[in-house]
Amino acid sequence: MRRTNYHVLLIVAACLVLPAKDAAAQRPIEWTAYGATGHGRKYSVAARIDRSNVGRLVKAWEYRTGDLVEGRGRMQVTPIVVAGTMYVATPVGTVIALDPSTGVERWRFAAKVDPTSGFGDFSSRGVSFWRDARAAAGTPCRARIVYATVDARLFSLDAANGQPCAGFGAGGTVDLKAGLRNAPQSRSEYEVTSPPAIIGDLVIVGSAIADNQRTDAPPGVVRAYDARTGALRWAWDPHPPVGTRGSETWQGPSADKTGAANAWSIISVDAERGLVFVPTGSASPDFFGGERLGQNLYANSLVALRAATGEVAWHFQVVHHDLWDYDVASQPVLFTLRRGGRTIPAVAQSTKMGHVFILHRETGAPLFPVEERAVPPSTVPGEVASATQPFPVLPLPLSPASFPLQDIFGVDSTDRAWCTARMTGTRNEGIFTPPSLEGTILYPGNIGGSNWGGVSIDERRQLLVAPTNRVATLIQLVPRDSVPAARRAAPGAEFGVQRGTPYGMLRTFLLAPSGLPCNPPPWGVLTAVDLGTGHVKWERPLGSMPQVAGSPDGALWGSVNLGGALLTGGGLVFVGATLDQKIRAFDVETGAELWAADLPAAGMATPMTYTDAAGEQYVVIAAGGHDRLPIKRSDHLIAWKLPRAPR
Repeated sequence: MRRTNYHVLLIVAACLVLPAKDAAAQRPIEWTAYGATGHGRKYSVAARIDRSNVGRLVKAWEYRTGDLVEGRGRMQVTPIVVAGTMYVATPVGTVIALDPSTGVERWRFAAKVDPTSGFGDFSSRGVSFWRDARAAAGTPCRARIVYATVDARLFSLDAANGQPCAGFGAGGTVDLKAGLRNAPQSRSEYEVTSPPAIIGDLVIVGSAIADNQRTDAPPGVVRAYDARTGALRWAWDPHPPVGTRGSETWQGPSADKTGAANAWSIISVDAERGLVFVPTGSASPDFFGGERLGQNLYANSLVALRAATGEVAWHFQVVHHDLWDYDVASQPVLFTLRRGGRTIPAVAQSTKMGHVFILHRETGAPLFPVEERAVPPSTVPGEVASATQPFPVLPLPLSPASFPLQDIFGVDSTDRAWCTARMTGTRNEGIFTPPSLEGTILYPGNIGGSNWGGVSIDERRQLLVAPTNRVATLIQLVPRDSVPAARRAAPGAEFGVQRGTPYGMLRTFLLAPSGLPCNPPPWGVLTAVDLGTGHVKWERPLGSMPQVAGSPDGALWGSVNLGGALLTGGGLVFVGATLDQKIRAFDVETGAELWAADLPAAGMATPMTYTDAAGEQYVVIAAGGHDRLPIKRSDHLIAWKLPRAPR
């Protein structure tokens, strides 16, 4: 009896211990911000899905938002998952809470954005989460969803039920158009497309500003609001006020009125160091800078601000006096660099030029060499281009820096003849050739290189992974009195009025009659860089263009892409982004493609992953297509997981 009782006690003890271990093992892995965390690495330790089993993924659930507006908007959201709930935003300002295990809707809140307002970038890439550490459990709005609509309203919602938090701003809302140095002239001139950044009890918000409209565009001010009350805590304008540091880099008759230089992409935060990392864009207008001569600090820069005050801690400018629409379009990524037995706090900033700058997070000093190199001068009256531009020695550029005439690509003689005719007589002297009256080949084009998808970092493996584009653009400045005739002669070109300057602007992607780019493939690439050496570890064409579907060469030519990559502890890279309506998984060590699934529309978003209370790992992407491309649009959110093992 004593022996029997002893074994019973052992069994009881095991039963008491195992649930605690199981609970720890099954603690859900969350995705708490756009880039997984405020550091923006787009990496998750989740490893149940790995290289050995990713080929067995099955669809777990799909959800449709119901917010598909005819002809307008693009679903580019990356959901977040916090405390057992998924949160999603749509272009028309709807926030939706879902059960992350089933995709079943729990609540929705509609901000009711007017879809007819003509937004240039009609998108919302996500929401943010904040928890009030001072509030007692069960208090309304203790946990909040904070997000900004494309029509520039900042909302604070109770994460439990979606109700506006009454104590925030005016009934839960702050008007982001109020108090700007240059007021917007239309509802669509001033937007917000990215989720706010959260650091401590502050909500940090940037803006998206309509390109190429006027010299005195709305300013690209970055503002910090009290997360509880919505009160403004500080504001930082990337165009320094006259008499302050950096203002001497803005010269010319309208320099003090220049707008933009805005942070429309994702802002990163380092709570430990109290720093906010802001990627800024080009000053207004994009392609003529004669009214804003000089280096133009702090446009086209990565700027580290002190979270407590909004003061500049340091800055690094990636383009001096931008004339190419080379915004810093992607999120700064904070990581720890390992070098010579040391660990260094670092930040990686990718650019539309295909450059990646690796900087010390505390000082902005380059951790790989950067050189100032001579670049071509401007030939446009009234313009003075910067004589040099910064180039990282390492990592090497992720995109080619020139497109000579002899490299023209075409699937047939018609394509080649068309491309040759369009390029002949233009300025084409490599990267940073200034816009001109005769036309300039912009390569990399204004979509990148790297766009808002940016780079992702596996810190353990010291690998950086980036999807990039390789598509040339033709830019032409047109004297003001010749604008009507030029527009009639080029009906398919994009036109920018550039009011306040002597020139309008015509912009055209160099696409041949077949619809394929004139520059040689691959047109979309996925690249992995070894952060220890700065050298490329592997590179693969990414996707294929619809025009070459079924062609044996199509898979070698890659696709134009918009979206980022997800890295996981299972050694995988998940990426959608391409025009061919697929999501793919690659081996992070080799670049080998291991899995692909069809989507109802192009997944021009960044995928994310998480685990639920049962330990199941899910991979989710928004498949929305694009409203400016001749491709299908949708409102789908789709999740995959491994099939359950038979009992």
